[in-house]
Amino acid sequence: MRTVGLITEYNPFHNGHLHHLRESLRVTGADVSVAVMSGHFLQRGEPALVDKWVRAEMALTAGVDLVVELPLPWAASSAPDFARGAVQALDALGVDSLCFGSEVGEVEPLQHCADFLYDHDSIVAQKTSKLLRQGMNYPQARAQILTELLPEELDSAALAAPNNILGIEYLKALQQIESTIQPKTIKRIGAGYHDTKIGLDGIASATGIRKKLAEAEPIGDLLPAAVSQLLQRAVAAGGIFSADNYFRLLLAQAFRNPAEVVNFWLVENGIENRLLSAAENSSSLEELLVGLKSRQLTRTRIQRMLVSLLLGMDKKVIPQLFSVGPRYLHLLAVSEQGRQFLASSRKQRKIPLVQNFSRVYALLKRYYGAESIEYNLASQQLELELRATRIYTLLLHKYSGNMRNRDFYEQLKTEVSF
Repeated sequence: MRTVGLITEYNPFHNGHLHHLRESLRVTGADVSVAVMSGHFLQRGEPALVDKWVRAEMALTAGVDLVVELPLPWAASSAPDFARGAVQALDALGVDSLCFGSEVGEVEPLQHCADFLYDHDSIVAQKTSKLLRQGMNYPQARAQILTELLPEELDSAALAAPNNILGIEYLKALQQIESTIQPKTIKRIGAGYHDTKIGLDGIASATGIRKKLAEAEPIGDLLPAAVSQLLQRAVAAGGIFSADNYFRLLLAQAFRNPAEVVNFWLVENGIENRLLSAAENSSSLEELLVGLKSRQLTRTRIQRMLVSLLLGMDKKVIPQLFSVGPRYLHLLAVSEQGRQFLASSRKQRKIPLVQNFSRVYALLKRYYGAESIEYNLASQQLELELRATRIYTLLLHKYSGNMRNRDFYEQLKTEVSF
């Protein structure tokens, strides 16, 4: 069975994602689609619109065969770490190819850029560090370095587009881990990544769809019909993200023990002082973000820092996890075709694939050894994700579940439940 990997957030799944899925299967000739999907917190440092099980079910009903969760530290990180974690996950599952959307629509120019950055890693790191010290933020620094260093035949401005940036990082990650996964790309169509308008063929960005939903505008035509029903059901039950709830919990965490704020991942260079001041004077999440904005820090960097604050992500633990990659993967949804792939590839998997969390500790101990460093790292990854699930229930407009530790009792999605 040939498999194609998709690196996704599905926040929510929309017509553009459906196009990506179908084209990925076509260009790779794959029989099975495998999505690595962010959980409750996303790459731009935002809580997801709806929980990971609803989004996995959306993907399943739209035709994705397998959905596994991209573990939290990588899911809520910058492009290089996000890409590396997702590629490591696909590689661990034994996927044959990776297909991603890009503005350029061709692998070759992205591969040239990835090769150049990979071969000149040390000089790029030195120049980036120097520009950051001068007050430039990371995206600006990366764009300037590309303009300075890339060969003239490569369009550095075009390669700095959002999906091209991610594509380059996927290609770099494949090289870094010496993966045999074959990369493919399809041209992104419709609305742009940050666009709030509807593009061609009724394709809007996830950002635009969330904006319309917040303003009570109709979005049914922008999603596959079955996906729209799932989203409407979640909205009716109050199971969508509340910025007000998030804001109050962030303030509570900041005020709980101000001296500890500096111990969280991404809280550095004195930002903890501005954070505490902004928390004292803000009356909304937007005001808090504006109060933290600086020339050196992008909004997404600040948002990731706030996720770290909320979840208590230890700045010593996260780099340790990044250094080894995901220690297990959580299976969220699977079709019959997906089950056949899992059965045929079981012996080739490089890390555990967890379905039933009631036995997760025993599984990890058996796989890594109870006294091993590997088991300790796997346990730290697990504790972070269990905490994220519990806390995410507090961010919803209304939580109707019985227990908040949902990873232990939520059923694997195998069919759409209307």
